[in-house]
Amino acid sequence: MKNQRRAMQLGLMAVLLWSTVATAFKLSLSYMTPAQLLLFASFSSAIALTGILAYQGRLGLLRVQWRKTPALFIKAGVLNPFLYYLTLFAAYDRLPAQQAQALNYTWAILLSLLAVPMLGQRLRSWDLLAALLAYTGVVVIATGGDLLQLQFDNPVGVGLALLSTLFWSLYWIVNTKDSGDPTASLLLSFLIAIPLIALVCLWRGELVLPPWQGIVGALYVGLFEMGLTFVLWLSAMRSATHTAPLSNLVFLGPFLSLFFISRFLGEAIAMSTLAGLGLIVVGLAIQQLGPRWRRQDATAKP
Repeated sequence: MKNQRRAMQLGLMAVLLWSTVATAFKLSLSYMTPAQLLLFASFSSAIALTGILAYQGRLGLLRVQWRKTPALFIKAGVLNPFLYYLTLFAAYDRLPAQQAQALNYTWAILLSLLAVPMLGQRLRSWDLLAALLAYTGVVVIATGGDLLQLQFDNPVGVGLALLSTLFWSLYWIVNTKDSGDPTASLLLSFLIAIPLIALVCLWRGELVLPPWQGIVGALYVGLFEMGLTFVLWLSAMRSATHTAPLSNLVFLGPFLSLFFISRFLGEAIAMSTLAGLGLIVVGLAIQQLGPRWRRQDATAKP
């Protein structure tokens, strides 16, 4: 049933949980490698999603959806969680959490640009303005605010963070062709990816049990970044009578995340991070509000 108040409560809970995961990534990576974190987190997420589908009596959807489009789920699983989180965790392993999480928010901008050649969508003026602002923010963050020298503090880490946004955007483009149940589809992606992640760990000699602190962190990441929070957000979207206020909650995420990073990781939040993140968020806002402005202008014309 539609219930806007419930939708906002579920959405706020999801955004709050997502805002903690940058801190959880960094804490977990002090005890384990990126591939180990991904392996244990993916296991916990797959178990949680299996439990949700079993509780709902919908486990049979796995077989139905797999038989319908196996190639789609193979591509989806390779992109997310395998390539996306492997590169994202590698970025967090090299960068301060405040930088990695800010750069990660540019994925929505990249998605709008990729949708032009890959989905045949039209490039709009506000997409270009949003991209200009967001990637200016990336340069501000990556250079520590020293725009004249353009010296990147950690070019490999920045490159990995931006590469992860490419994998995430491609995943969502692949997902546009999936008409099945989203929870079942996500679980199928994890079931495809887990053997690949295990092979990477085996190849690197990392298929060992990490310290318990790392395992706890991986369980948290698997539940509240990859699994349960996705279901919370999906439930919020389905309950909403108006999705715009719900979508606006996403803008709270990066700033809440900076609070948790400062509080629990002890990182001093740099002015360059705040300035760059501000540009990225303004770019995201323009991208989201552009279609509404266009409709309002069209309505106002005689």
